[in-house]
Amino acid sequence: MLGPKHKRCRRLGERVCGNVKCPLTKRNYAPGMHGPKGKPRLTGYGMQLREKQKAKAIYGVLERQFRTYYERAKAKRGKTGELMLIGLERRLDNIAYRAGFAGTRRQARQLVSHAQFQVNGKSVNIPSYQVKAGDIVTVKTGKAKNAYWTEIAKNTTTNGEVPAWMVVDKNNLKVTITQLPSTEMIQSDLQMHLIIELYSL
Repeated sequence: MLGPKHKRCRRLGERVCGNVKCPLTKRNYAPGMHGPKGKPRLTGYGMQLREKQKAKAIYGVLERQFRTYYERAKAKRGKTGELMLIGLERRLDNIAYRAGFAGTRRQARQLVSHAQFQVNGKSVNIPSYQVKAGDIVTVKTGKAKNAYWTEIAKNTTTNGEVPAWMVVDKNNLKVTITQLPSTEMIQSDLQMHLIIELYSL
């Protein structure tokens, strides 16, 4: 069944769900009963809003929490857009996804919520938890024995190239955060300046 996450992909025109079987590959047009239509020409505001919707869909964050990332980034010294993106990447559910412990960020969020992980030996079940340089993320010893994690340990593939700011040990189901990410390391195609411009209106 085509869920809302896939409707978002089709509406945005990009595969933001992270699912390789996303129907966007076959139906690359906005959802609706009348089928394919010409893509509307977006205004400046429309482009900004679209980019924000895209970022929220990619990281699975709702508006209130997304704005909190903006406010925190704005309060720090540096480029707000870059700091905001780094904050999103430091989420624990994103770490689990980037490490290849889950096929999508939505699945990674569920794993974190179900208390599958520890950070520095302490159980953490908050998907938005912000990892720091030097943190070690592991699967709980008791959980690691189930079939899902046994299969993950055997599978050497990840969701693309492992980011340079972390080291993944699949055999021991461990991720070491060697440093905080930079925008160059994240390699995102999100145009964060459009989001900042939108919030600055």
